[in-house]
Parts: sequence; C-alpha cells; structure tokens
Amino acid sequence: MIKQILIGMSLLTAASTAMAGDIEEGKQIAYDRKKGNCLTCHMMDDGQQTGNFGPPLIAMKARYPEFEKLRAQIFDPTVRNPNTSMPPFGRHGILTEEEIDKVTKYVHSL
Repeated sequence: MIKQILIGMSLLTAASTAMAGDIEEGKQIAYDRKKGNCLTCHMMDDGQQTGNFGPPLIAMKARYPEFEKLRAQIFDPTVRNPNTSMPPFGRHGILTEEEIDKVTKYVHSL
C-alpha cells in the first residue's frame, strides 16, 4: 500500500514537473518574435513593450475554463471571428501542434 502511494506521488511529481516545463517553453514561444509574438498585440505576464491591440491575457482560466476552447482559439481564431487580426497559428503552420499545446498551457496559466 505504501509502495503504491509512493509510486502515485512520484507520478504526480513527474507530471507537475513536465507541466511546469511545458508552461515555461510555451512562454518562450509566445514571447519569441519569430514564433508566437503574442506581445505584439497582447499585454501579458511580465512582458515588456506589450501591445494593446488585442485583449490583455489575464484571468484566462476564468475566460476559457475549457482548455480545448482556448487551444482552438490559438489554432484558428477565424473560426469564432472571421474578421480577427489574430493569425491562425495552426492552420497557417506558424506553430507546430506541440508548440500550440505549450503556448496554450502557458496562456491558460495566466
């Protein structure tokens, strides 16, 4: 029984560490001017010289309680708003599926 609890705790710790790593990598992608470049339009986290064209990325779990809806918005925002200025990062191949997952984890953590 104790062995099973320790194994479970180890798995949770590993998952938590992996999630933290994904969030940090997502932040780097979001801030990268050659990748996400989210700071051009959005105020977010500790970003410097942020834009104010897009909405501030705060309280994202309240705004997008369902992770998949936020991911879909990042993947292709034109689905919900055909007139958006936000690029469809997934549909246009700006970011890979893995990069979109990491950016979504980061943005969802804000």
